[in-house]
Amino acid sequence: MAEDLHIGKGDKAEKYRELLPQLHALVDTEVNRIANLANIAAALKQTFNFFWVGFYLVEEDELVLGPFQGPIACTRIRFGKGVCGTAWKEERTLIVPDVEQFPGHIACSSDSKSEIVVPIKRQGEVIGVLDIDSDALNSFDETDARFLEEICTYIK
Repeated sequence: MAEDLHIGKGDKAEKYRELLPQLHALVDTEVNRIANLANIAAALKQTFNFFWVGFYLVEEDELVLGPFQGPIACTRIRFGKGVCGTAWKEERTLIVPDVEQFPGHIACSSDSKSEIVVPIKRQGEVIGVLDIDSDALNSFDETDARFLEEICTYIK
């Protein structure tokens, strides 16, 4: 497959619907997880122009920064801490309309205003999280959650 995305000018759901089969085709035959995470982060950043898109991977009792697109980020996040650590602990997607209102939010960037974090599960275990930040309030909703959760199933 060519490494070009073809996304129209539709609404958010239409963009996700166009992106998903392209992402699936891109990562389906690649066995290297880091390569796939890098391409997924790049595709999401390119399609939606999110402020920050990236992955944190579980290593013992911490999430460790993985492939990402955007400004430099926090390198390690403890289990249950911040939005990412809480999503890991609770094993569920978290949508945060205003990060300043989230108890214990870890401010990797003061420009981040809202966030969505989706756990990546394999064989019943959380192996990492997809973290997306916006520099605007209220940027994420159930549409994002639904499609991003599907994208996370592509990660082997």
